[in-house]
Amino acid sequence: MMNTKIILAVVLAIIVVTAWAVNAHRNKGFKTVSSEEFAQIIGDTATVQLLDVRTKEEYEEGHIADALLVDFYSYNFEEQATAKLSKEKAVAVYCRSGRRSASAAQKLVKLGYEVINLDGGILAWQRAKMPIAK
Repeated sequence: MMNTKIILAVVLAIIVVTAWAVNAHRNKGFKTVSSEEFAQIIGDTATVQLLDVRTKEEYEEGHIADALLVDFYSYNFEEQATAKLSKEKAVAVYCRSGRRSASAAQKLVKLGYEVINLDGGILAWQRAKMPIAK
Protein backbone atom coordinates (compact mmCIF):
# COMPACT_ATOMS: atom_id res chain seq x y z
CA MET A 1 0.00 0.00 0.00
CA MET A 2 2.80 2.40 0.92
CA ASN A 3 4.68 1.65 -2.31
CA THR A 4 1.59 2.45 -4.38
CA LYS A 5 1.23 5.84 -2.67
CA ILE A 6 4.89 6.65 -3.29
CA ILE A 7 4.64 5.63 -6.94
CA LEU A 8 1.49 7.73 -7.39
CA ALA A 9 3.16 10.71 -5.72
CA VAL A 10 6.21 10.40 -7.99
CA VAL A 11 4.04 10.07 -11.10
CA LEU A 12 1.97 13.08 -10.07
CA ALA A 13 5.14 15.12 -9.44
CA ILE A 14 6.48 14.18 -12.88
CA ILE A 15 3.20 15.21 -14.53
CA VAL A 16 3.15 18.56 -12.71
CA VAL A 17 6.80 19.34 -13.55
CA THR A 18 6.32 18.32 -17.19
CA ALA A 19 3.20 20.48 -17.54
CA TRP A 20 5.03 23.43 -15.98
CA ALA A 21 8.03 22.97 -18.30
CA VAL A 22 5.84 22.76 -21.40
CA ASN A 23 3.93 25.87 -20.39
CA ALA A 24 7.15 27.76 -19.59
CA HIS A 25 8.56 26.81 -23.02
CA ARG A 26 5.44 28.11 -24.77
CA ASN A 27 5.52 31.40 -22.92
CA LYS A 28 8.97 32.72 -23.84
CA GLY A 29 7.67 36.11 -24.87
CA PHE A 30 7.52 35.45 -28.60
CA LYS A 31 5.12 33.82 -31.02
CA THR A 32 6.02 30.87 -33.27
CA VAL A 33 4.00 30.63 -36.48
CA SER A 34 3.64 28.44 -39.58
CA SER A 35 5.25 29.25 -42.92
CA GLU A 36 1.94 30.48 -44.30
CA GLU A 37 1.34 32.83 -41.38
CA PHE A 38 4.99 33.97 -41.47
CA ALA A 39 4.60 34.85 -45.17
CA GLN A 40 1.60 37.03 -44.36
CA ILE A 41 3.39 38.70 -41.46
CA ILE A 42 6.57 39.56 -43.39
CA GLY A 43 4.49 40.98 -46.22
CA ASP A 44 3.86 44.04 -44.07
CA THR A 45 7.29 45.68 -44.26
CA ALA A 46 5.93 48.85 -42.63
CA THR A 47 5.55 47.04 -39.31
CA VAL A 48 7.88 44.02 -39.58
CA GLN A 49 11.59 43.50 -40.25
CA LEU A 50 12.93 40.12 -41.36
CA LEU A 51 15.97 38.55 -39.70
CA ASP A 52 17.94 35.47 -40.77
CA VAL A 53 20.14 34.20 -37.93
CA ARG A 54 22.01 31.52 -39.90
CA THR A 55 25.64 31.69 -40.99
CA LYS A 56 26.74 33.71 -44.02
CA GLU A 57 27.30 30.46 -45.94
CA GLU A 58 23.79 29.21 -45.20
CA TYR A 59 22.33 32.59 -46.15
CA GLU A 60 24.15 32.57 -49.48
CA GLU A 61 22.73 29.12 -50.31
CA GLY A 62 19.26 30.68 -50.23
CA HIS A 63 17.25 32.95 -47.97
CA ILE A 64 13.93 34.69 -47.71
CA ALA A 65 14.02 37.86 -49.83
CA ASP A 66 14.99 41.07 -48.03
CA ALA A 67 16.16 39.30 -44.87
CA LEU A 68 18.83 40.97 -42.78
CA LEU A 69 21.62 38.60 -41.75
CA VAL A 70 22.98 38.42 -38.22
CA ASP A 71 24.74 35.14 -37.46
CA PHE A 72 23.43 33.86 -34.13
CA TYR A 73 26.75 32.12 -33.52
CA SER A 74 28.78 35.32 -33.85
CA TYR A 75 30.40 36.48 -30.62
CA ASN A 76 28.55 39.81 -30.79
CA PHE A 77 25.11 38.69 -31.99
CA GLU A 78 23.22 41.04 -29.67
CA GLU A 79 25.37 44.04 -30.62
CA GLN A 80 24.92 43.37 -34.36
CA ALA A 81 21.19 42.79 -33.96
CA THR A 82 20.61 46.02 -32.07
CA ALA A 83 22.66 47.92 -34.66
CA LYS A 84 20.54 46.57 -37.55
CA LEU A 85 17.08 46.31 -36.01
CA SER A 86 14.54 48.93 -34.99
CA LYS A 87 12.48 48.47 -31.85
CA GLU A 88 9.71 50.35 -33.67
CA LYS A 89 8.97 47.24 -35.78
CA ALA A 90 8.41 43.61 -34.90
CA VAL A 91 11.21 41.17 -35.79
CA ALA A 92 10.29 38.10 -37.86
CA VAL A 93 13.17 35.68 -37.30
CA TYR A 94 14.15 32.38 -38.86
CA CYS A 95 17.06 29.94 -39.14
CA ARG A 96 17.52 26.52 -40.69
CA SER A 97 15.19 24.42 -38.51
CA GLY A 98 13.75 26.78 -35.92
CA ARG A 99 16.05 26.04 -32.99
CA ARG A 100 18.56 28.87 -33.40
CA SER A 101 15.82 31.34 -34.21
CA ALA A 102 13.95 30.37 -31.02
CA SER A 103 17.12 31.04 -29.02
CA ALA A 104 17.66 34.29 -30.92
CA ALA A 105 14.03 35.24 -30.29
CA GLN A 106 14.54 34.79 -26.54
CA LYS A 107 17.56 37.09 -26.61
CA LEU A 108 15.75 39.68 -28.73
CA VAL A 109 12.73 39.68 -26.42
CA LYS A 110 15.05 40.35 -23.48
CA LEU A 111 16.46 43.29 -25.47
CA GLY A 112 12.96 44.73 -25.84
CA TYR A 113 11.90 43.55 -29.31
CA GLU A 114 8.56 42.08 -30.31
CA VAL A 115 9.45 38.79 -32.04
CA ILE A 116 7.76 36.28 -34.33
CA ASN A 117 9.60 33.00 -34.97
CA LEU A 118 9.21 30.79 -38.07
CA ASP A 119 8.23 27.28 -36.95
CA GLY A 120 10.55 24.74 -38.59
CA GLY A 121 12.82 27.41 -40.08
CA ILE A 122 13.70 27.73 -43.74
CA LEU A 123 13.36 23.95 -44.14
CA ALA A 124 9.64 24.22 -43.36
CA TRP A 125 9.44 27.34 -45.56
CA GLN A 126 10.85 25.35 -48.49
CA ARG A 127 8.54 22.37 -47.81
CA ALA A 128 5.63 24.83 -47.99
CA LYS A 129 6.89 25.85 -51.47
CA MET A 130 7.59 29.44 -50.39
CA PRO A 131 10.01 31.55 -52.48
CA ILE A 132 13.76 31.60 -51.85
CA ALA A 133 16.22 34.31 -52.95
CA LYS A 134 19.89 33.70 -53.76
